Amino acid sequence: MIRITTLIENSPGEHHGLRYEHGISFFIEKDGHTLLFDTGQSGAFLSNAARLNLPVCDAEYAVLSHGHYDHSGGLPFLAEESSSFQLVTGPGFFTPKYACRSGSYDYLGSPFDEDFLDEMEIDHHEVKKETEELLPGIFVLSRFPRIHPDEVINPRFLLRTEEGFIPDPFDDEILLAVDTPRGLAVLLGCAHPGMRTMLDSVRNRLGRPIAAVLGGTHLVEAKGGALEKSLEYLRREEIEIVGVSHCTGQTAAARLQEENSRYFSNVTGSSLFF
Repeated sequence: MIRITTLIENSPGEHHGLRYEHGISFFIEKDGHTLLFDTGQSGAFLSNAARLNLPVCDAEYAVLSHGHYDHSGGLPFLAEESSSFQLVTGPGFFTPKYACRSGSYDYLGSPFDEDFLDEMEIDHHEVKKETEELLPGIFVLSRFPRIHPDEVINPRFLLRTEEGFIPDPFDDEILLAVDTPRGLAVLLGCAHPGMRTMLDSVRNRLGRPIAAVLGGTHLVEAKGGALEKSLEYLRREEIEIVGVSHCTGQTAAARLQEENSRYFSNVTGSSLFF
């Protein structure tokens, strides 16, 4: 049995006892193994897991898609409850992330650093290869070549380095691909490197059809031809389930609701079974 549960997302679902916030977190159960993909921005995902009777503190891995607070902010709360998991991040995860707004800079990075991991004795694995199999049939992918040049990262996203602020290429972003009897279920954090770029990398490397796409796509900033190509991409025949949300944006979500019969509103508390 494979179950993927959205522990927290921007929007509420049918279970009105669950908390929701700007962020995302998934809990994956597959063949007796469990792992987390992102942790939202606070400890609310833990409260929701308890209400959903899910053993999140037994997770073998906590995979963080990238170093933005709304994906990694819950990790310190998990660390207070469990030390049995291995933390998995992409390269450069701890480089401070900012957004530029009218000449000022807003910190958007994680609320912890590598010293915190040492203090809490958290085992940390930085992804070294383009594709790694964390557990049987569960893959983490990183280092995405920019296949589609029209998928442009907003220049307001910056990294703070010793030399000053530079554009954030989101080289730290990673995704999860879960092998199911129906094909791959791909979990995206925000897809800053480009949704189509990331999904094509999954196809090229794993050689399996993509049956489901879940998570954030950052289509909130896509316009014109780039948006149309992305919406058309999600209408591909092989993709049976389209559960994109979080940073997908109202415009893209409305279009998907109207034009894509395989789209569902993936909100806090949603579960998929394979």
